[in-house]
Amino acid sequence: MFFFNFVDRVVERMLYRLKTDFRLSIITMLGMSAILGITPFAVLRFMQGNSLAGIVDLSILACVTAGMSYSWLTGDTRRGGMFMAIMICSGAVVVGMIAGEPGLFWLYPCLVTTFFLTNPRLAIVLNAGAVVALLVQSGIYSSEVQKWTFVATSLVVSSCAFVFAHRNDEQRRRLEQMATVDPLTGVKNRRSMDEELQNAMVDAERTGASYSLVVLDLDHFKKINDNYGHSVGDDVLVDLAAVLEQHTRRADRLFRFGGEEFVLLLPGVDDVGQKRVLAHLQQIIRKYVRHPGGRVTASFGVAMLQHGESVESWLERADSALYQAKTGGRDRVVYAD
Repeated sequence: MFFFNFVDRVVERMLYRLKTDFRLSIITMLGMSAILGITPFAVLRFMQGNSLAGIVDLSILACVTAGMSYSWLTGDTRRGGMFMAIMICSGAVVVGMIAGEPGLFWLYPCLVTTFFLTNPRLAIVLNAGAVVALLVQSGIYSSEVQKWTFVATSLVVSSCAFVFAHRNDEQRRRLEQMATVDPLTGVKNRRSMDEELQNAMVDAERTGASYSLVVLDLDHFKKINDNYGHSVGDDVLVDLAAVLEQHTRRADRLFRFGGEEFVLLLPGVDDVGQKRVLAHLQQIIRKYVRHPGGRVTASFGVAMLQHGESVESWLERADSALYQAKTGGRDRVVYAD
């Protein structure tokens, strides 16, 4: 039973990473496509006695698999994608040199995929290098017309791939910002918070790192909206977010949970450290966040992540602590632990 639960969690985590990490999903899709597409040709070449070409195919498969595995294990899709882009372009050149004219067709998918595996500048260099390397191999082509046709089609394929990848990346960034950033305050929203908390839980299980979760709520915020209008209330929320971001570490993560409620994720803090941070933030809010009627205060609920605890339980304990702070008189910090 434990084994099946473990497998379910691993599969769920893998699907979650594929859903949220665009480059990892591209690397995985291209890697699996290469394995399924190249393996039959490698077997066929050995059956036909063309051992050299078969070894080249197996080498390409090994490099693609290594790049895909590295990206999954480390999460470093930038280096993993770069390695795969270099390997597939190099492999396509070697195949073209060995197989001759039929081998040129393997370069076309490589010209497209490089723009999705790495940055456009490196992709252009790799594509140009691969085309030039095959262009100087005069024995490959049956005629000059065929040679320059190959160059022209390679240029067209690369140009189209560049435009499509650039537009796709631009639209993806815009949609990602709309989906993960709160439009009023500019901090990350609840959807982004769910992802960050999940990552924190996984990191804590793997490395033993400590994480503290802070849920804070502005006191009597409804009165500010009722007495001075929602535009003033919005200004208070913007000021609060700016103050919190300015007086927290770069590693800390701030999210707008909803309404006047915010969540702060503090990695690498202990009991003493989190109390020091919260006391400082409480004073900073009192000093710098104001509305026309006077100063603004906030209530805090704090919970350290416990070993083996789920995100839902962690957030619920912090929220319960916040409730105690609100019912206990407001403008105070309550620690769930």
